Amino acid sequence: MRSPIEAVLPFWLDRPDLEALEIAEAVHAAGLDGLWIGEMATFDAFALATAIGARAPGLRLRIGPLPISVRTPASIALGASTVAGVTGVPVDIALGASSPFIVSGWHDRDWSHSVGRMRETIECLRPILRGERGDYDGRYVRSHGFRLRNPLRHCTIGVGAFGPSMLRLAAECADELVLNLASPQRVARIREQMDRRATATGRVPPHVTAWVPVAVRPGAAALHQLASQLAVYLAPPGYGEMFCDLGFTELVERARAGARRAELAGTIPLELASELAALGTPEQVGDRIRAYLDAGADTVAVIPVTAEDPAGRIALACAADIARTIPTPQETAL
Repeated sequence: MRSPIEAVLPFWLDRPDLEALEIAEAVHAAGLDGLWIGEMATFDAFALATAIGARAPGLRLRIGPLPISVRTPASIALGASTVAGVTGVPVDIALGASSPFIVSGWHDRDWSHSVGRMRETIECLRPILRGERGDYDGRYVRSHGFRLRNPLRHCTIGVGAFGPSMLRLAAECADELVLNLASPQRVARIREQMDRRATATGRVPPHVTAWVPVAVRPGAAALHQLASQLAVYLAPPGYGEMFCDLGFTELVERARAGARRAELAGTIPLELASELAALGTPEQVGDRIRAYLDAGADTVAVIPVTAEDPAGRIALACAADIARTIPTPQETAL
């Protein structure tokens, strides 16, 4: 049975890169059983997942969202199979469109047609993960002849989505929907959309996971760390529109006009951080996490804020305590 609370490995821009390993060990020590591992400008996600699998045995590793324009279905399958084979732990993957800045700027790849590319990537990837030989000709994705030597028949495919087209695709194709930086109100709206669309297409609705930053009794340093990270997401497509929906259009316009991240971070109000995070006493954090679950999230994946909490140990222990108070579906039925 999937836990209602998991953890996300953060990549705070103001912290040492190797804190990632310490956070993974803290997740394991807290007793949480699922860890999300993405990538930014530090480590390759599959390589880091392999290191974590050796240092924190038993964690189910959920890798991604990985940018679909940068990795081919064969490379995604090979990476996931490598992590599972070397560490002996279960592995799931998630896919995302990323942003033009990363896909086109960093990697010199085409970011456009992300919805069509996502659908074709999933269609191509599923049989490869099952161990079938690749034989796919799409408009954006093609793969022939590759066969995974060590299949991952129980590996799920998630999608990180924001816009309506990608959300519809997730309902139609994905096993899981990943929502980063969403309020409980947005989770509730998307949960209803997912259920309606999936039912209309004859599918079981995807599992919905909300990524939520968590800080227990945050001080100025923790709030600044969170604000600095939020500033990164003001300009990219999808994220910017979400901030506009929350009433912070002026911040988005400044970000898209080229304002520096440090300048933006200094003007992000606590009100915005509080909309997208679980902050305060352990009781307040618990109430906020339950609000996400009550809104329709199947899992809340906590992102520990570490500026005042080395390796996120306090936040992760708090999340684990909260997880123990949440009844399982079987208990609720009784």
